Amino acid sequence: MKYTYFISATGAGTGLTSVCLGLVRALEQLGVRVAFSKPIAQQFGPDAEPERSTHLVNATLGLNPAKPIKLSHAQQQLALGQTDRLMEDIISIAQSSGEGADILIVEGLVPVADENYIAELNRNMAKALDADVILVSAKNKDSSAQLNERIKMTASLFGGVNHKSVIGCILNKVGAPEPASQQVIAEEEPDEADRHRTAKSRSIDELEAVLPVFQGDSFKLIGAVAWNPLLVAPRTIDVAEHLGADIINAGQIKERRVQSITVCARTMPNMLHTLKAGTLVVTPGDRDDILMASSMAALNGVPLAGVILTGGIKPEDSVMQLCHSAFATGLPVLTSNLNTFSSAQYLNSMNTEVPADDISRMESVMEAVASSINAKWLAERAEVVGERRLSPPAFRHLVVKSARKAAKRIILPEGNEPRTITAAAICHEKGIAHCVLLGNPDEIHRVAQTQNIVLPPSIEIIDPEKARPKYIEPMVELRKHKGLTAPMAEAQLEDPIVLGTMMLARDEVDGLVSGAVNTTANTVRPALQLVKTRPDSSLVSSVFFMLLPDQAVVYGDCAINPDPNAEQLAEIAIQSGDSAKAFGIEPRIAMISYSTGQSGSGSDVEKVREATRIAKELRPDLLIDGPLQYDAASTPSVAASKAPDSKVAGRATVYVFPDLNTGNTTYKAVQRSANVVSIGPMLQGLRKPVNDLSRGALVEDIVYTIALTAIQADQMTNS
Repeated sequence: MKYTYFISATGAGTGLTSVCLGLVRALEQLGVRVAFSKPIAQQFGPDAEPERSTHLVNATLGLNPAKPIKLSHAQQQLALGQTDRLMEDIISIAQSSGEGADILIVEGLVPVADENYIAELNRNMAKALDADVILVSAKNKDSSAQLNERIKMTASLFGGVNHKSVIGCILNKVGAPEPASQQVIAEEEPDEADRHRTAKSRSIDELEAVLPVFQGDSFKLIGAVAWNPLLVAPRTIDVAEHLGADIINAGQIKERRVQSITVCARTMPNMLHTLKAGTLVVTPGDRDDILMASSMAALNGVPLAGVILTGGIKPEDSVMQLCHSAFATGLPVLTSNLNTFSSAQYLNSMNTEVPADDISRMESVMEAVASSINAKWLAERAEVVGERRLSPPAFRHLVVKSARKAAKRIILPEGNEPRTITAAAICHEKGIAHCVLLGNPDEIHRVAQTQNIVLPPSIEIIDPEKARPKYIEPMVELRKHKGLTAPMAEAQLEDPIVLGTMMLARDEVDGLVSGAVNTTANTVRPALQLVKTRPDSSLVSSVFFMLLPDQAVVYGDCAINPDPNAEQLAEIAIQSGDSAKAFGIEPRIAMISYSTGQSGSGSDVEKVREATRIAKELRPDLLIDGPLQYDAASTPSVAASKAPDSKVAGRATVYVFPDLNTGNTTYKAVQRSANVVSIGPMLQGLRKPVNDLSRGALVEDIVYTIALTAIQADQMTNS
């Protein structure tokens, strides 16, 4: 490792682990080789093995830091006067964790009242590791003046704010409400939520400018992470465990999150407005009317966080039977022996730390932190900017950045599908693309409301019923050589994908994304008929961007062509190489087979050998080699023995499979077995970008596919 940053908290409740992992993510997005170490384990409350920070960094970032020393052992070493020996162990753990990295992030210990030895340990660790010190602080209950003093006092432990190694602070939870209401806000009205958002934005600006500790030149405000209530939203299962509640109906108890709590002591009509996505309903167990109202909301598509029936009272079997269909939607129902008031009070005392097994929440927290930190300045200080690699976070960051720059208009024919609506809202919030939802406006707004999605005014909604007539004649003109008549065109335009594709063909939008509820054939067929292939392409193929632990690579073709011949396989290789290059991946193309080089024979391997020859002849500017077995293409040690003279073997970034059976099986095996994120399929060879989704696509998958489509559209415009 070349450089070490030691991250130390100014007190409890600052979110030290979240900031450390977010900092790792921010540096990875720059292409920096970054590692993480937690030299001394510090367990709190019910925490048990594995140590929380090292577990989360492994689960989210794929890093494998060395096992930390237990805090009790460190205490014992200090008591025996063995500080030097302890520091030797700390250095060994840090060096082992940071091997091969440009920057090592070391997480210190959280200060605990009346335990001054923790401050001593933090100071000794930073000194032993010759690390720059970054503080993490949060206002919590402090005034601005108290926060300023707390930062200065903690900095003084390491030499003060003017010391060359004490470089700055990251402020977390900026704009958070008072601690008593941080966890949940019962029955919060929309204007109250707006006030929280306004206060949050104002606080970031004020803290950056007002705190005296940041007004010198040497001690910097490295980041200000805004408070976001969604990032502290626990899962319903976490609530159940906190209350010691019994589970009547589990439903989606591990997936749903508590964004607000409504305590129902009023009559049913007076609480209906609180039944929104993410609401946890807390009500006495004998209020059957509230349970049935919640069930009706669930049946109408509102994903409530759950219902807690208090006082140890369970509904009659007849009531449960009446609500059975609602339970089948995934609605969690719990019972608590506490009364309603005590249950609500107890919920507000929940720890806001991310549980060790809540990986999706930690991912969201890391992204929020990463976007709020000046990682470029830290990388420049460590003199590693420019030593770029396209790690998975770097690839995702590049995709979002490039899509923003492209500023394209993308149509989503499945406009009333909840995941699609959510993805469109995210794309507008992040500036990824201008999304056009195709569907009935009233239905789209209803779905958005039930899912608690705020649709930005900039999102465009087109009603197919009103838009359809203007595309009948243009479609007849496009397909008259196939005998298409006006009535036939009108019937085909009933399909929103066909209608969206016509808009794309007429240059009214820049790209199309579909497939959340439709098959690949339903998405691709209209594109082939109306958009058609590029002049230099004889076929449409696909690639997946596979985000392996160390780098992003390309797999093609895993979705479209069942058994391409040698000429088609060569074209797929060229298309895939060009796609890789367009997205920042240096193309080194491996033509995959069951044999490497000249060692095998048979029609299948001969096809790959011939495809390699054709591709090299057509595009001598691309690095292409084959046939190569997968291990020879991916693993340097295997490549050294099987293909020692190859410039591709052992370092391939584009893998071209001989047929759909091999490609689709391989991508799914790698994706599921290695827990690898795959983005795609992205279609290649069309005049305009049309991209297909998996019907099991997550919202994040849709967002990235929209981004890919926007980038493709920009490249086609400029080519």
